Amino acid sequence: MPEKEMNQVPYEFYTQKRWENWLGRAKESGFQIKENEEEAGKESAIFVNMVDDVILACLKLTARFEKGMLSREKALEILGEIRDIVLSEIEPISEDVDLMIDSIQTSLMGALVAFECHIVGDYDEEANIEDLVKAAIEAESLDDLELALDFTAQCGAIVLKGKSLPEEVMAELPYGIVAEWLDGIDSISAAMVGSDSYKEFDEEDDED
Repeated sequence: MPEKEMNQVPYEFYTQKRWENWLGRAKESGFQIKENEEEAGKESAIFVNMVDDVILACLKLTARFEKGMLSREKALEILGEIRDIVLSEIEPISEDVDLMIDSIQTSLMGALVAFECHIVGDYDEEANIEDLVKAAIEAESLDDLELALDFTAQCGAIVLKGKSLPEEVMAELPYGIVAEWLDGIDSISAAMVGSDSYKEFDEEDDED
């Protein structure tokens, strides 16, 4: 497929308006952090859906790249645009909502670097994910967050190839930024298991 034709994007994978719609819903939710896990779970669903919506957009983008419908350069350009939208600083809403959005932006950082690593191809598909997770945690403990993020990205790239995050290691993750980044990777894994509709290439933009 000629490069010009390859890079014709029929719709926007993700938009500023879409993100702002989610922020509006978060604001309207009046979310408050609660002790009751069941009650908190219902109210926090909006934030889970925010993350899933971004990840689905990235999965659609990746699927097009893998099918040769987008060049590596174009896919990375679009991914960068999505990153600029969802990781930008937001206007304060309320203490609890702001905390949740900060947390999901950290998770999305982990997911986005995974998609980038996968598209660039800068990882070993046969690497042991458990070892990479442990290396990321070790790097965080040494305050080398750049290295920790690199190991996290490699974990995510391998997950995008169909591997799973190790349950035992995930269950024992120490609280920290690597754990939040890996939440984003876990969300990719869940989205891939949940549906493969992102592999279908309808030309409709289903923007909210």
